[in-house]
Amino acid sequence: MALAAVWVFTRLGMLVLLWRDSLGIGGVGREVYALYRHWYDLLAHGTFPPDDATWQYPPGAGLVIGAPAALPWLTYFQAFVALALLADAVVTLALAVADSDRVTHGAWLWVCGLPLLLHLPLARYDVQVTALAVLALLAVRSRPALGGALAGLGALVKVWPALTLIGTPRGRTTREAWLAAATTAAALLLTLAVMFTHSLDFLRQQGARGVQIESLGGTALALARAAGVWPGQVVYRYGAFEYVGPYASSVGWLALLLTVAACCWLLAWRLKARRWTAATPLDAAFAAVLLFTLTSRVISPQYMIWLLGLAAVCLTSRETVMRPAALLLLPAAALSGLAYPVLYEDVLAGTPVGLAVMTARNALLLAAGLLACRRLWTASVHEPRE
Repeated sequence: MALAAVWVFTRLGMLVLLWRDSLGIGGVGREVYALYRHWYDLLAHGTFPPDDATWQYPPGAGLVIGAPAALPWLTYFQAFVALALLADAVVTLALAVADSDRVTHGAWLWVCGLPLLLHLPLARYDVQVTALAVLALLAVRSRPALGGALAGLGALVKVWPALTLIGTPRGRTTREAWLAAATTAAALLLTLAVMFTHSLDFLRQQGARGVQIESLGGTALALARAAGVWPGQVVYRYGAFEYVGPYASSVGWLALLLTVAACCWLLAWRLKARRWTAATPLDAAFAAVLLFTLTSRVISPQYMIWLLGLAAVCLTSRETVMRPAALLLLPAAALSGLAYPVLYEDVLAGTPVGLAVMTARNALLLAAGLLACRRLWTASVHEPRE
């Protein structure tokens, strides 16, 4: 009852913020009633956005963008927010049911952590994607095929849910989960390709992306610019604010190399891991998504929704080793909500306040990532002490 009361109270607060939408730079909801609605109109005519630099998502995202059609008595904006709240409620209920021995640490982390991002979660479709990933992780324990199918569906919506299967135990569980994920993704991709045109156009929009100002590389460039050793500037392109100037492309390539290195580390962990507990699949998924977030050229504020959801799943198990890393996400989420939308103009201008907020947020994420990797390796690769 306490959890439900806090959920209602905090979500009402988020709705009020979205209704007013006047914090800082404002316009958080514009993504839904302008951009998403534009995409929805195109999808209604049987095509994905053609030659649109802002459409950078797999075709499964069209299902979420088009879902408000299921509530025709509401406006598009109202229906989208209602479905985001529904997905949020589903995650909360699933975590509360999954928490062991009525100790609802995972559910509490999600319920209290999401409002730290203010009203942003209600105006992006990342809550819906996170719901698929959370349900996949919770299902894969006892029903690998169902968990794999949900992960495959999530992967075709926003790619990263595929990482939820990185820690499935070897043997039958892995075979069933991975086969179900591949089958679901392939079947849905084929269906969407038949029903819509330009279904794979998103692939052309990814390679040209640069270093977004919220990323680790962006923070490094911002600090260099503040110190007077880098003459770059901020420009708006591909639907985001990016740094351009000397060596900016090199920083982007370095991020890609670090992503490859993260992939190699995860593969090495998978091959060397010897001990699996009930929490290992959850911990591995959290560590993997955290690694790929850190090495991304784009760490938008809504990425914190993914991490909060996966951290909450980890805390449903008493055997998790991710508790310290998960708790670091709470101040990181609060700083993310402060950076956007409250102080976004300072972040764009690179003022001391904006630099301090972004540096602190990314330092917390980096610390959480290093801690998560170390604890995952120690818990599953190293032999236990006598």
